[in-house]
Amino acid sequence: MLNVNEFGAATAPAVMIVHGLYGSARNWGVIAKRLSDSFRVYTVDLRNHGFSPHTDTHSYPEMAADLAETIDNLGGPMQLVGHSMGGKAVMTLALTRPDIVSRMIIADIAPVAYTHSQLPFIHAMKAVDLTKVARRSDAEAQLAELGVEPALCSFFTQSLDLAEKRWRLNLETLENDMDKIMSFPQLDGPFESPTLFLSGATSEYVQPEHRTLIKSLFPHAKFAKLRGAGHWLHADKPREFEAAVRSFFVG
Repeated sequence: MLNVNEFGAATAPAVMIVHGLYGSARNWGVIAKRLSDSFRVYTVDLRNHGFSPHTDTHSYPEMAADLAETIDNLGGPMQLVGHSMGGKAVMTLALTRPDIVSRMIIADIAPVAYTHSQLPFIHAMKAVDLTKVARRSDAEAQLAELGVEPALCSFFTQSLDLAEKRWRLNLETLENDMDKIMSFPQLDGPFESPTLFLSGATSEYVQPEHRTLIKSLFPHAKFAKLRGAGHWLHADKPREFEAAVRSFFVG
């Protein structure tokens, strides 16, 4: 089963937050703690990330099956938030196990294939000389020298195990299956429960031309944007993101 962090009263309505590529449950700790006054919040590490199992493959049907096993074990159904890759995993779960998803927020991603590549970031992380890393700032400096922007340097190094001098990301599998990560499986809809596609206003991940496909799979989908936020909308506008979750989810 996936590694799970838990916040809030066991009797409160359940919410699960699913991170994006190169992320972890830890990235969502602040938002999860704030939401825990009204919800039982679970944050998970997806396979090949954080403290969850590292595997030889990384596909959306597999990620959805991992989530289903975890939710079944915790006693679903649940309301889910999925960001980026995590949003695709949550959509796949909703389309294959709708019985355990009561409603969901998909953060800045569409059920489509994208053409840009995330491989340069893997190559940069692989290039870090971990024998010269005593603190996160040492790794951040090396990543910066390799052309990674400061915000991403800080984000990536949250997945660094300083004691073991290794990444808590299965970089080999993520590199080998990057084509699967950038795509989306061919699945039949519809998922009939409430769904919110929440995007960053300055992000280009969810385009108007995606709405026909989205509506065919998720006919009750609503759309909203966070002003002044990009793809990492929960980091750019955390209070506004939190407010959107509170207003859409059932407490």
